[in-house]
Amino acid sequence: MNYIGAHVSSSGGLEKTVLRAIAINATAFSFFTKNQLQWFSPPLMKQKIDNFKLSCIKYKFTPQQILPHSSYLINLGHPIDSLLEKSRIAFINEINRCDDLGLVFLNFHPGSHLNKITETNCLLRISKSINIALKNTKNVTLVIENTAGQGTNVGYCFEHLSKIIKNVYDQSRIGVCIDTCHLFVSGYDLRSVQDCEYMFEKFNNLIGLKYLKGIHLNDSKKKINSRVDRHESLGLGEIGEIAFEWIINNINFNNIPMILETSNPKIWKEEIIWLRSKKIVQ
Repeated sequence: MNYIGAHVSSSGGLEKTVLRAIAINATAFSFFTKNQLQWFSPPLMKQKIDNFKLSCIKYKFTPQQILPHSSYLINLGHPIDSLLEKSRIAFINEINRCDDLGLVFLNFHPGSHLNKITETNCLLRISKSINIALKNTKNVTLVIENTAGQGTNVGYCFEHLSKIIKNVYDQSRIGVCIDTCHLFVSGYDLRSVQDCEYMFEKFNNLIGLKYLKGIHLNDSKKKINSRVDRHESLGLGEIGEIAFEWIINNINFNNIPMILETSNPKIWKEEIIWLRSKKIVQ
């Protein structure tokens, strides 16, 4: 089964995320569990936790259909030790928030070297950060998102993600989320079926299908290998429609959340309808 949705707002209460997902006929969704522009937030109150869980039960969303996203402030590969520690503390806090909500995933961007350390050292710092987080938390799988390679971000190629994972001690709680826009602008062509098949084969060889826990479905405003992260509505950007039709019909992507982060939330419902219309009945 395909779980398709979008990254929705949590404004007004976490339970509102479920209602916003239902409003666009989604069967998956993503959200921030806290203000993503602030480092710390107070612990979730029991009533808020209960309201969220009851809303998920009412509208039949299981934890496997929900892919919460961590704050963009967090840099698990930060070259400055004091700021790295700040990111690690915030990351652990977000993992615990997910666990409190009964969720099993937390999607995050790996980090940046800020031109102060090498990419290799940055990747090692990220792995160490993940190991620390896993040791101090439970239940939640940490899902690394590939980046566009904009600025000094690492994680823009499968080799980076593979290196991070290989240095994680408890690989049973690690996963990957593929963002199609990020893939494309970091140099992976997706404009033909052959391109998609080659990309997926490379992912499987370097990382492994078992680690794939989610997909962000985004077209790109910018050209291939531009290293510029600008999302576009499906089929209206440089990637085109073929990649999204291929993804929706690939059985390897069944039963994982596919999340729209496209540029126009007003048409998310139509984009979900379009994706489902491309599904070939087996």
